[in-house]
Amino acid sequence: MKNWRMIVDVARCLDCNNCALACKDEHMENEWPGYAIAQPRHGQRWIDIKRTERGQFPLIDVAYLPVLCMHCENAPCVKTSNGAITRREDGIVLIDPAKAKGRKELVASCPYGQIWWNEAEETPQKCTFCAHLLDQAWGQPRCVQACPTGALKVEQLDNEAMERRAEAEKLECLHPELNTKPRVYYRNLYRFVSCFLGGSVAVTKNGIQECLAGADVSLFHKGREIAKTTTDVFGDFRFDSLAAGEEYIVQIAAAGREAKTITVEKMEKNTSLGKILL
Repeated sequence: MKNWRMIVDVARCLDCNNCALACKDEHMENEWPGYAIAQPRHGQRWIDIKRTERGQFPLIDVAYLPVLCMHCENAPCVKTSNGAITRREDGIVLIDPAKAKGRKELVASCPYGQIWWNEAEETPQKCTFCAHLLDQAWGQPRCVQACPTGALKVEQLDNEAMERRAEAEKLECLHPELNTKPRVYYRNLYRFVSCFLGGSVAVTKNGIQECLAGADVSLFHKGREIAKTTTDVFGDFRFDSLAAGEEYIVQIAAAGREAKTITVEKMEKNTSLGKILL
């Protein structure tokens, strides 16, 4: 059967929080019988935007990671709830407010930390995928509708079609080691979970340091060249999707200049080598 899936493009998320605001607008002080009681004004973010700074000055950027209920096929919350949390045939996982009332322990059953506790109502709550709207043929949850950059998309696909798409588009899931089989997939996840190694190449001409564009930069790992690039107009270069704690070797070459080799013995997360003079 076709199940609902969400595809999140980390590279497109700008942390505008339109998704979170749309979620609040739909669920705060609005009760949807059969789906969820009202979301409280404060303390819950059914779609939560995580943030991380990458690198050091002057090579630095920020990545944003929208995280919500993963609507897992193998959901731990469903297994431990004794019927208070169920997964529909279309893959959407819902909490029954009446059956879950008073059961604060269900908050800890989500390994992604996406079940929230409503203190006033003594009930656990989470993203419903706006199932009440999908059941009315809306076609997408409010968070997806409100996303201005297209970072959030939804599809209805069966498992085989989703596997083919994930392989073709290099989609990944958060924490696959948990074996929960989430139905939220990420494009460009490396921007949040992996590291980059970069630097700025310059030369001295007539006593003045200038950025060097077009220099050849190679990256080696375990004795093998794994990537190659050239410096841009500002002399900058960057290699991404790297693992922390590994040794990397950077070789820089330019016509008329002596080549330079830099060894990073144990790379820290997102490392800028700073200015490199040839």
